[in-house]
Amino acid sequence: MGAADQVSTAQQGPSVEAVAANADPLLGNLGMFDTATLLESNGGRGALPMRIRPVGLDVRVAGPAYPVRCPAGDNLWLHRAVSVAPKGSVLVACVDGFDEAGYWGEILTAAAMQRGLAGLVLDGAVRDARRLIERGFPVFCTGRCVRGTTKDPSGRGTLGAAIRIGETEIEIGDAVIGDDDGVVVIASGAVATVRLVAAQRVAREARIFERIAEGESTISIYGLARPVDSVNEKGYVRNV
Repeated sequence: MGAADQVSTAQQGPSVEAVAANADPLLGNLGMFDTATLLESNGGRGALPMRIRPVGLDVRVAGPAYPVRCPAGDNLWLHRAVSVAPKGSVLVACVDGFDEAGYWGEILTAAAMQRGLAGLVLDGAVRDARRLIERGFPVFCTGRCVRGTTKDPSGRGTLGAAIRIGETEIEIGDAVIGDDDGVVVIASGAVATVRLVAAQRVAREARIFERIAEGESTISIYGLARPVDSVNEKGYVRNV
């Protein structure tokens, strides 16, 4: 398959124009909630594997997903994604399970920032880590690898088509939120509901913090008390 044929493969999934036109205005607002709150508000669904961690501290990202699939050891499709993904998108990329290469570095970061992309979530490794941190572009990945990649025009990949990372399927336009705890993906059709549930959860937790400050125990707050039948000299208790 030639290079021209491969470029046409990039048309899988909705068009760039469709994503921009149909972007849910609530997506960005999800960034006000932490990922743990969003995960619980989404019924425990959408957490990406814990191996995907932020590069640096206090890293946050929120925006609509733009899925990318790269061949193992090749980052040409990431270059293509940076050139066509809508402004504000979070690139979410998988690399066929091969992470012994640095698929993303300072040059792609500079290009992504110039195009107004919101961040990168990569199920693979990056390099130039210090300079990525200095530039302040949100990057989540599995680790760091100094080895470079190829850019094979005949390599098979996709832009905009659904991908799966761990147990989570990511489609174009889904909400992607990342912070120090990890990354959560919420289906675009569930965003409004999850946002409401998250706001309610935050309000409930605010009251819990008040009760703790008043001296109440978490055992009492959560109704966790259980009968006990003994307390020995070391203070250990045994449940009945």
